[in-house]
Amino acid sequence: MQRREFLTLLGSAAVTWPRAAHAQQADRMRRVGVIESRAADDPEGRARLAVFVQGLQELGWTEGRNLRIDYRWAAADAERHRTYAAELVALAPDVIVASASASVTALQQTTRTVPIVFVNVIDPVGAGFVASLARPGGNGTGFTLFEYSLSGKWLELFKEIAPNLTRVAILRDSATAAGIGQFAVIEAVAPPSFGVELSPIDTRDGGEIERDIAAFARAPNGGLIVTASQGAVVNRDLIITLAARHRLPAVYPFRYFVTSGGLISYGPDTTEQYRRAAGYVDRILKGQKAADLPVQAPTKYELVINLKTAKALGLTVPLSLLARADQVIE
Repeated sequence: MQRREFLTLLGSAAVTWPRAAHAQQADRMRRVGVIESRAADDPEGRARLAVFVQGLQELGWTEGRNLRIDYRWAAADAERHRTYAAELVALAPDVIVASASASVTALQQTTRTVPIVFVNVIDPVGAGFVASLARPGGNGTGFTLFEYSLSGKWLELFKEIAPNLTRVAILRDSATAAGIGQFAVIEAVAPPSFGVELSPIDTRDGGEIERDIAAFARAPNGGLIVTASQGAVVNRDLIITLAARHRLPAVYPFRYFVTSGGLISYGPDTTEQYRRAAGYVDRILKGQKAADLPVQAPTKYELVINLKTAKALGLTVPLSLLARADQVIE
């Protein structure tokens, strides 16, 4: 072989080999774990994960070709969260997606090395999941639901849609920092600005919710604020039914409460968080570290009103409120 031909062949190989190696690396099977805080038959949970998978497909990741996804459904059960965290970590995934604080807590108690992308977490710094929003610093990053100050907006909406209310029951999870924080904001706003009496109701047990709401409804001029918690999400059909049965106006944290029959909601687009989570999973699979990806806040909040429910409760929704609504259900 002539020297010039050899150098040409060598140069061609130098270009071809890295490309072939890169293609082989890109096409090798990667593994993603998912802990969803809802039950497996929850339609909202299914819809969110469908958006997550679609987001991954748009970025070039396809289940069965270059990606395997292992799903676990915790149904807001603490023991399941711990069990599934251990199961997924044992599978040695490249990254785990965790819905809600209970999942992140269980995962970080199990591993400090496997990257975690969380969604639907209210206070990741306060919970110790990350060192700061801008520089997470550990093995976790993701997307927050909202700041605690949003909780005061729910009370403001109440006084707009039902100005004669003097008593408000706050449905929250008293065992979590998020539940305590949301209630504290509402409690701080209520006396000076609105002059309403607050009554906390825990959301962890369906039977307790039913008994406490029935007792609260015995006195007049009452309404409900349902804060963001796993218990409220899991028991949402029960809560919506009880609000209708006892003719209690209720403000909810997310759209899907109102599309299921609730009165009014104000909160982030939770489904969009799963699409954005797919982007972070893609970046981690391509070599970036969770510690270097900043925690992001919601980019959109939505106001949703159910006029059919308002009519059943004998409420007239102000035109000013309807004009601000992102969706009105008739």
